[in-house]
Amino acid sequence: MKAIYSYLVTFAVAISFTACVPPGGTGTSGSGQSGSAPGFGGFQFIFLGLMILVFWMFFIRPQAKKAKNQKNFIQNLQKGDKIVTIAGIHGTINKLNEDTTINLEVSPGSYIKIEKSAISMEWTAALNKAATATTDKK
Repeated sequence: MKAIYSYLVTFAVAISFTACVPPGGTGTSGSGQSGSAPGFGGFQFIFLGLMILVFWMFFIRPQAKKAKNQKNFIQNLQKGDKIVTIAGIHGTINKLNEDTTINLEVSPGSYIKIEKSAISMEWTAALNKAATATTDKK
């Protein structure tokens, strides 16, 4: 899916650069004549608007959506949830502290204190999905 976004952005940039060259010209006046410079007409404004729209649709909006999902995920954590940190540490939440930290039990009787922002939503979802898949088979 990222490849499609890359192709669309490349296409939009290529179109915008070709729109800057006047028809039948190379963009430079090498003959020494003082020709009129190409104006920044409505056509270029349309391409500029389309480029901004493409960047917003394919880069800014998905990033904001992912950040919102991450924030909701962190707010919904509870004691006893199995998680994975961005460093790859697996554990179970023992205590949710009032600040932005949690106490994580990594092995029986062994606890570490980590920031909530260090929890990987994707890896935790994969861990819990794998755990539910093995319990469903039994």
